[in-house]
Amino acid sequence: MNIRPLHDRVIVERVEEETKTAGGLFIPDSAKEKPQKGIIIAAGHGKKTEEGKLLPLDVKVGDQVLFGKYSGTEIKLDGKEYLMMREDELLAVIEK
Repeated sequence: MNIRPLHDRVIVERVEEETKTAGGLFIPDSAKEKPQKGIIIAAGHGKKTEEGKLLPLDVKVGDQVLFGKYSGTEIKLDGKEYLMMREDELLAVIEK
């Protein structure tokens, strides 16, 4: 994929959650919610201030992030679904 989001936008690929509970029960597809965790696969250069300065993003490609349930816009590239959202829609970076 050869794409770069503009300004403070990022493209996130959802990370699938476990299909089994802690007790060992399997969750059927009809009961699953879409994951709220993903990996950033592309990021813009940053946001410009009114003075024209460029504020770099706090996240980078490869970061694992959490985002809200209804965040972003779903897009389809090369047959795969991704989310495009602004950096301020991200809730947290998961550090290892």
